[in-house]
Amino acid sequence: MVNVEPLTKRSVQLLRMLYDRGKSTNTYTLRVKQDELSKQLGISRQALNVHLRKLKATGYIRTGRGFIDVTEKGLNALGVSTTPAFILLKISPVKRIQVYERIKEIAGARAFRIAGDIDALLMVERENMDETLKKLYTVDGIEDTRSYVTIEVIK
Repeated sequence: MVNVEPLTKRSVQLLRMLYDRGKSTNTYTLRVKQDELSKQLGISRQALNVHLRKLKATGYIRTGRGFIDVTEKGLNALGVSTTPAFILLKISPVKRIQVYERIKEIAGARAFRIAGDIDALLMVERENMDETLKKLYTVDGIEDTRSYVTIEVIK
């Protein structure tokens, strides 16, 4: 168990300000050492650093100790949508456990159990919605699906 110190009043104030003034973004984070990444690409670490600096300077990536984030701008350059699609699922109560296990196998989807009239919500990239729906149609126990595509990020 991780020992977590309680936040001070000022820390909570700072977190709240960062959250309120921040913008929701989509990023893809890779946790890898640069020497490992350079080996995978077949280039020297110095050459990798040149490329990473250029990508960082133009806003396509963010880097830090042990991680590289592909930013929203980087995703756009790759043709990847930064406005997700949502798939709402109604699941047979007697099949929920099996359905949740099958949903975990679907690559590229973030899945959430939710309370209310709907049992689960999947968040997928717009480009992958059709492929994800085809996979879901093969899952026994899903009674209904509803799909929604975002138009733009408001905040």
